[in-house]
Amino acid sequence: MARYTGASCKLCRRQGEKLFLKGTRCVTDRCAVARRPFPPGQHGKARKKISDYGMQVAEKQKVKRIYGVLEKQFRIYFKNAARSKGVTGEVLLQILERRIDNVVFRLGFASSRSQARQVVKHNHFIVNGKPVNIPSFLVKQGDIIEIKKTKENMKKLVKATLEKIADRQVPKWMKRDDQKLSGEIIDMPTKEDIGFHVNENLIVELYSK
Repeated sequence: MARYTGASCKLCRRQGEKLFLKGTRCVTDRCAVARRPFPPGQHGKARKKISDYGMQVAEKQKVKRIYGVLEKQFRIYFKNAARSKGVTGEVLLQILERRIDNVVFRLGFASSRSQARQVVKHNHFIVNGKPVNIPSFLVKQGDIIEIKKTKENMKKLVKATLEKIADRQVPKWMKRDDQKLSGEIIDMPTKEDIGFHVNENLIVELYSK
């Protein structure tokens, strides 16, 4: 499966804001955006006027980078959202939030979405008792996410991660059991639950041309 393998911090600097791609490092003074708040490259400090089209592309890139999704798959998500009932932009964000790698991250079982994607691919989690190793798997209301009972090292890693991110709250559309190290999807996510500001209308305008 194709994925971005470059430097994560460059993506944040190019976006001009923290995308929290490096987990706990993003809230320390080691964060690249805090140290060098300008785009990477020779002309990074130069002021540039951004067109309407440029703003639309930047917003799309921002969402893609946060969820670790490449262009082809993102377009598929958009088409599915456009065919679904509801507001297209909000449905698109809901689909992205329901990815199992994002759910593992949001439950606090991984420090970043990239780490969550890795542990899912390594077959550490089960959904409703069945193993899931595809990061793009979409959860639904009522699903139970658990660590495989045989994965003792993974349980230790999750406990250590939960201690590090004790201040991070679990979104209201899911519930975490710290004793069983499991999570339950109790509702569907809304735009207010995604945890970062995004103008999804710009993305809809871009793909509707």
